[in-house]
Amino acid sequence: MADKLSISKERTAELMAEFGKTPNDSGSAEVQVAILTERIRNLTEHLKVHKKDKHTQRGLMMLIGKRRGLLKYVKERNIDEYRALIKKLGIRDNI
Repeated sequence: MADKLSISKERTAELMAEFGKTPNDSGSAEVQVAILTERIRNLTEHLKVHKKDKHTQRGLMMLIGKRRGLLKYVKERNIDEYRALIKKLGIRDNI
């Protein structure tokens, strides 16, 4: 967690290229879910070491809620796209 976002600009660009409709697409729900998933994984690793960091824990819960809302939007819009996205990211279907 070297920077504020807990994910580097290079990694963000990789995710945008992989999940976006164009290489510079940062606004689509799929890209946002991928970026949030990466940040959630980083914060989870941080919390494994620092168990009493309640501020980070609250931030993690907020990110999970934001990702859940975006996943719900993707699922309502296109169920096949949703299934492909959660399979590619390796997250569970609980929405």
